[in-house]
Amino acid sequence: MTRSQEAAPLSLSALFLIFARIGLTSFGGGLSGWLMREFVVQRRLMSQADFLSGLALSQALPGINVVNLSIWIGYRLLAGPGALVATLGMVLPPLLLAILMLIGLEQLTGSTLVPQVMAGIAAAAIGLSLEMGVRSARSAATGIVPIAIMLAVFVGIFVMEWSLIPVILICAPLSVWYAWLQLGDSSVEQS
Repeated sequence: MTRSQEAAPLSLSALFLIFARIGLTSFGGGLSGWLMREFVVQRRLMSQADFLSGLALSQALPGINVVNLSIWIGYRLLAGPGALVATLGMVLPPLLLAILMLIGLEQLTGSTLVPQVMAGIAAAAIGLSLEMGVRSARSAATGIVPIAIMLAVFVGIFVMEWSLIPVILICAPLSVWYAWLQLGDSSVEQS
């Protein structure tokens, strides 16, 4: 898909409303999963590979991952104005809602219902993140080396409980090196 093919059915106001809806209804995280479902699965405005490239880039850049991803999606769909509108849609409505909720929650600090509601919201967000993680892993599991790298990261961080930074500093260059080798092999095959 080219950007012009993707952007044709979508206006800036529609893009803002999509991001505002996702930002307003995604409590406790899991936003990347919602974005993938919206733009890849349901609307088919971008490919899964394009989305995952943006996700990887958004996580590598400084700042809030989901805002970086919003910028990526907005730019891919509607260039610079799309990036701005997507970011505003993701940030402004939830910011206003959060301020209003904090004012309301201050009035309910003694209620036992608030922690239960927040635990339910967190469980749903974790489910969305898990769904996106499984989808991403399936897409990335293209051979024994990528699977080994994914397992090494999982075991290092989750099982061994090592710090994220050293694990990534070791595994990310290995992954990039392997991908670079694969690109070299595919260009040799095409010659």
